[in-house]
Amino acid sequence: MLAELNFLYGKPKTTGQYKQQYEDFVVTEDLGFELTGEGEHVLVYLEKKDYNTIFVAEQLAKYVGISSKLVSYAGLKDRHAVTRQWFSLHMPGKESPDFTGFDLAGCQILKVTRHNKKLKIGALKGNYFKIKLTHLSDTIELESKLASIKQHGVPNYFGEQRFGRDDNNIIQALKWANGEITVKDRKKRSFYLSAARSAIFNDVVSKRIEQGLHQTVLEGDILQLAQRGSWFVAQSNDLSLLQSRMLNGEVNITAPMIGDSQLGTQSCSLEFEQKCLVNWSLFTELFKKERLETSRRSILLRPQQLNWQWINDNSIEINFYLTSGCYATSVIRELITGNE
Repeated sequence: MLAELNFLYGKPKTTGQYKQQYEDFVVTEDLGFELTGEGEHVLVYLEKKDYNTIFVAEQLAKYVGISSKLVSYAGLKDRHAVTRQWFSLHMPGKESPDFTGFDLAGCQILKVTRHNKKLKIGALKGNYFKIKLTHLSDTIELESKLASIKQHGVPNYFGEQRFGRDDNNIIQALKWANGEITVKDRKKRSFYLSAARSAIFNDVVSKRIEQGLHQTVLEGDILQLAQRGSWFVAQSNDLSLLQSRMLNGEVNITAPMIGDSQLGTQSCSLEFEQKCLVNWSLFTELFKKERLETSRRSILLRPQQLNWQWINDNSIEINFYLTSGCYATSVIRELITGNE
């Protein structure tokens, strides 16, 4: 899915590798709110490697003697990385367990507290990333691209995780839309619909880059106020001012997460998006049947607190922060060509 998408700065000539060791990819979760220290939910802050989030949640449930359905988390974290995240265990009327006996190789409990609400998927502000790239073939190009990314960002593409192993989620979504299969499982329905919507979003963003419109505010664009999430439509008499605000990072151009309602764009922007959607009619009909709400997402991703340090002549450590729902792989994709 990602191989066909346009690059913002041209396909990298630099080859390199990442995730050669767990410690080469470190993710630290940022909930973005204070925990109350009391309540029905035991909150466990845990560092893990070589396990996915769901497996660790099941092990925590088993250790304290509750159903795995009573364990929740704000986001799924990569197995092939060092990740730090919170788990919520619903234990009303019970004392906080003693976790000193929790023994799972590659996992370490860092903190235990309580909270008055369960953690829900997506209920986090973002994640801090520390990523090591190694065996780099062109350090000059890499430095140049990092500088460009710091100033202008990268395409806000959904990463390969969204589409499943070997793009299975999008393949199943196509079969579903074609009437070849029925999907009753709620989680599978959610995965397949999300994959289809994400593929369409990626395609619209890619076409906008292809036409050189990723930094051009069109009449009728829906713009997002940076860091605030509120939206408004770009009117013709405001285009000059809005263009300046976009370049300054105050507002973001958006693309649709298709649902069963109107796109919301107008004029030139609406015409552009309608042309992009011509080849996706099969999915748009499915979204209408499933009554999905149309939403918007910024077409560019600007990593926050981006900095880097060279480890040696061909290895670099890159640090940055991404808000929830954004993918570090979209940053790496603009920097190197290579495999994990």
